[in-house]
Amino acid sequence: MLVQIIVFFGIFVLPGQGDDGKYYETRVNHDPNGIGKFYLGREIAHVMTHEGAGWLDRKEREKEENPRKLVDSLKFSSKEVVVDLGAGSGYYSFLIAPKVSKVIAVDIQPEMLAIIERKIKSNGIKNVELLLGKEKDPGLKPSSVDSIIMVDVYHELAFPREITRKLVEALKPGGRIIFVEFRLEDPEVPIKLVHKMSEKQVLREMKEFPELSPEPTLSVLPWQHVIAVRKKLLK
Repeated sequence: MLVQIIVFFGIFVLPGQGDDGKYYETRVNHDPNGIGKFYLGREIAHVMTHEGAGWLDRKEREKEENPRKLVDSLKFSSKEVVVDLGAGSGYYSFLIAPKVSKVIAVDIQPEMLAIIERKIKSNGIKNVELLLGKEKDPGLKPSSVDSIIMVDVYHELAFPREITRKLVEALKPGGRIIFVEFRLEDPEVPIKLVHKMSEKQVLREMKEFPELSPEPTLSVLPWQHVIAVRKKLLK
């Protein structure tokens, strides 16, 4: 099979991957912590595997990231159905669950969901539901959820455009998508570059979806942005 390689300012670029090559490109020269695939100029990071679940549950996380403050600041309603996309070990699913009607914990790694299932059983939790997603489709029903939160997840999505389209479809009118991402603008945040995102880049990518309107970004956390977009109400 013949593969065309384009040289662009000294960088080897392979034709775009995904459903729409207009938005994706693959570069041979790239950050070793990224997968070499770029979306609207941003390199996509490697996914944390289930082997890193212990890091997600580390004791220092509350001090470093203040997750309880994050959950309180989002002011979830007791009637909400909330999706924790890229739920990992379920750290945020279990923080959110007491405040809402239901949490749907979605992950593409069965091993992560198995960790969450063990915690559900050992703690007798009734309102956390598990859902095995796919790289291009989280598997959510249309117009079925009120909020979708991604904590340090969006920058790792292999198909961010396709996933965001599915998330928009899954939201009820007036529902929101919440991105919690380590601040690229702050060099003091001790995270690898491709695992950080700027507020400007997140909002640029969300502009591709006219159904969404940006909300004011929250700056309540030590290291992370809290960026939200809301699905417009039906006219």
